[in-house]
Amino acid sequence: MRNYPIALLASAALSALTMAAPARCQTALTLNGMLDLGMMRDYDGSAQVGTVQRSNLALSGYEELGGGVKAIFRLSTRAELDTGKGEGAPDKPFWHDESTLGIKAAWGTLRVGRAMTAMWANDYKFDPWSNYNRIASPAWQHWHYLTPSDPFANNGKAEYGRLNNGVFFDSASYGGVTLRLSTTPERDARAICRPISAVVEYAQGSWAGMAAYERNSLGDENNYLAGKYVLGDAALMAAYDDSRALASQQRSRTMTLSATYRLGAATVLKAGYSRQQLNADSNPFVGLGADYLLSRRSTLYLSLGRKRQGAQGAMNSYGLGLSHVF
Repeated sequence: MRNYPIALLASAALSALTMAAPARCQTALTLNGMLDLGMMRDYDGSAQVGTVQRSNLALSGYEELGGGVKAIFRLSTRAELDTGKGEGAPDKPFWHDESTLGIKAAWGTLRVGRAMTAMWANDYKFDPWSNYNRIASPAWQHWHYLTPSDPFANNGKAEYGRLNNGVFFDSASYGGVTLRLSTTPERDARAICRPISAVVEYAQGSWAGMAAYERNSLGDENNYLAGKYVLGDAALMAAYDDSRALASQQRSRTMTLSATYRLGAATVLKAGYSRQQLNADSNPFVGLGADYLLSRRSTLYLSLGRKRQGAQGAMNSYGLGLSHVF
């Protein structure tokens, strides 16, 4: 009789562990991100230590709800490693990169909060630098030039890429085709229309393509069309971007051609050319680069860029950097 309480406690503990084990399998919490820092000569001729690409820290997770449905969330912030400050502080919010909560199921994913619009979140697939390199990326220099995604998102200042108070939908892929949409049910007092971003994307085998239309809350519009073909170690990309500002009647049209080539197991060579027609000005840009994989997570890279903007003469920029993903 004296051993009965001990047996009862042991049985209860075993039952608790048995029930807890599936619960642990039904949830996940992930901390990841990218750290980037380089030395560069900027286009204005100044020497800088700073961010060539982007540094971010993200916290994400999910919970299994049953029937293949998950509750998901993502919180992501960006930082400037040379100073330790948040990117764009104090105008940009702490969770500048993303702050969303949503549902993921067989039909796709639905999120609510602050995140990149459908167009901005997917154009990176058609640029050798993933629209993420301020020196060499043609996308960084010329795409979506006159159409901020949210004109008032950052303490009343324009945001290029993200939408506040947004609803974001990504369908499942059917025959390689995916539909992506983003908008907001809210309307700023300064807005003249409801923003919308719509993408039809195709990816199957060696081919990929994307067509996008985006309109912000001031009526500025962007049409974007891109394609990609992978042939062995090489990838060829082309894109056309048409960006129009309603109030000023300005227009930016850009044609981009670019490529990557994997040289052995550790080196990737990159090249890109774009020509922007900004109103009456023709602005060419050339970007070159090389990535060397020091490990699966750490990359040493070299970036070079040359551009001409309007009546200005040719401007050059180059830099050497190190990035680490975790």
